[in-house]
Amino acid sequence: MKKFMALSLAAMTALALAGCGSGTSATTAAATEAATEAKDTTAADTAAADTTAAEKTASDKTYIINTDTTFAPFEFENEKGDLVGIDMDILKAVAEDQGFSYEVVPVGFSAATTALEAGECDGVIAGMSITDQRKEKYDFSDPYFDSGVGMAVLADSDIDSYEKLNGQNVAAKIGTEGCKFAESIADKYGFTVTQYEDSATMYQAVLAGEAVACFEDYPVVGYEISRGLGLKLLPTIEAGNSYGFATMKGENPELVEMFNKGLANIKANGKYQEILDTYIAK
Repeated sequence: MKKFMALSLAAMTALALAGCGSGTSATTAAATEAATEAKDTTAADTAAADTTAAEKTASDKTYIINTDTTFAPFEFENEKGDLVGIDMDILKAVAEDQGFSYEVVPVGFSAATTALEAGECDGVIAGMSITDQRKEKYDFSDPYFDSGVGMAVLADSDIDSYEKLNGQNVAAKIGTEGCKFAESIADKYGFTVTQYEDSATMYQAVLAGEAVACFEDYPVVGYEISRGLGLKLLPTIEAGNSYGFATMKGENPELVEMFNKGLANIKANGKYQEILDTYIAK
């Protein structure tokens, strides 16, 4: 009898233990499931927060855009000291159309491209010609202006052809299509080329007799002549390249995309032509 009672107690104990074990397993499983759900919810919330933060960062970003200092009618200071011009107005219209913020830093053409390559700015708009060589390191927007190179001389000069430049010195601005063209024909016509940092200094060199001519994009020098610069533009205009907005290759694709979309929109709604008509006489 004692043996039977002992066995019964043992059996009951085993059942009780088994019952306790089953309850613990269920509780653990439920807790694990809850923890997993909480973790998934936290991960989802974190991902959503990261996405929102990324979108906010992109929309709140202020792009640094470098430009030239004296390249009228594309960028120059007006009588109030404000930076104005075709490039400035196009950039403003595009930014308003696409809803992005920017800050313009006028540093000169050569310095602008140097800053872009050093990562000190996000883009450059400065009457910059789109060339195959430049496309190797820059991403360009769609062209926003088609230009060409002209030669300007003193208003009373008898120089009317490249042949008359033989033995003379001519002026050109560093890194421009005008400079590139002048150097390409220098040996053929027997003249030397002196390079200048900005257009104003280059024009002054001709006016002061340091150079007999200068090579420049025709709308630029033509604009200055129309405002009283004592030079004249020869009728021969060499084919030039189109201007584009530039970013460092692969660095700001969204900025180039926005520029292209905005440019297409302001061309469609007439704003683009309105800007050109403000600075270039018909």
